[in-house]
Amino acid sequence: MPRTLPQLRTEIDSVDQQILALLNQRATLANEVGEIKRAEGSPVFRPDREAQVISKLQSANAGPLEARNIANIWREIMSACRALEEPHRVAYLGPAGTFSEQAAVQFFGSSIERVPCVSIDEVFRSTASGTAEFGVVPVENSTEGVVARSLDLFLHTPLHIVGETSLLVRHNLLRSVDSRDGIEVVIAHPQALAQCQGWLSTHLPHVERRAATSNAEGARLATQNPGWAALASDRAATEFGLHIVAHAVQDDAFNRTRFAVVCLPQTLPAPESSGKDCVSLIVSVPNRPGAVHDMLVPLKVHGVQMTRFESRPARSGQWEYYFYIDLQGHTSESNVAAALKDLQAACAFYKVLGTYPQSD
Repeated sequence: MPRTLPQLRTEIDSVDQQILALLNQRATLANEVGEIKRAEGSPVFRPDREAQVISKLQSANAGPLEARNIANIWREIMSACRALEEPHRVAYLGPAGTFSEQAAVQFFGSSIERVPCVSIDEVFRSTASGTAEFGVVPVENSTEGVVARSLDLFLHTPLHIVGETSLLVRHNLLRSVDSRDGIEVVIAHPQALAQCQGWLSTHLPHVERRAATSNAEGARLATQNPGWAALASDRAATEFGLHIVAHAVQDDAFNRTRFAVVCLPQTLPAPESSGKDCVSLIVSVPNRPGAVHDMLVPLKVHGVQMTRFESRPARSGQWEYYFYIDLQGHTSESNVAAALKDLQAACAFYKVLGTYPQSD
């Protein structure tokens, strides 16, 4: 006989009580682990360990929950356990409702102390000064490429990268009036305007495009004038009480932004190997023929895969460049360590930005 709805609800209530008891049991164990770590002077937050926990659970998952659901649930559980002592202070490009805030919550869980900043520069400053323990900054978009300001700031910052997260970015057209008619100005971060330029040229060809410090700031400004619209997330629409007058207007349906999680080395040393890691670095080479080739040879010799290679002007006036490189692997692996040693010998400038677990 099929179970009735009241019977199923009774069973669900019983399971919920078991889950609650187990969650509190886990929190108690996590507290004991935290006490041992504090006595040893080791960091409470271990992104490598958390990545391993989630990966192991996803491998053991028999369904019907999907792997991404398992990751989301356990990040929140681990975030709540960490916050029993003191929530992490996390800086990001604000105000509330930005994709940067969403990325911070996706990486750390929602049990954090939010530190919204007015610019990417301020995220770096807040994290370097200790106002925030961690910072979350955009570094790359699948449509528009690198976020140049973040890369430039990495050059001289004392911060290093300890994690990353990737976010599916959907830009919506938001407005205080529930209509597309009569829009005079569209306000958003320059990256968002660029990611939606095709849609805007087709549907709002004569509307002024105005840059803002963030998409959420554009949403806030759109509340002040019925003729203004913003490009922002559905979260920003809720935050500022705006109508979504057009959904997902980005030109690339699979538009993603990659975010780096940064902190001072004394806040968290480089995470240990998780089994799926990335090494990020900045280098420059002497301005001579074949220098870039010589720089890349050690990677081939030692069998290390490069996953990103970007250049930025060195601003020396001599047509010199810095190269931003991502490698697969961890600095504790012998072939990676050997490749980095040989690569450094070929460089005029060499800086490892971080070794950290790769995002899914």
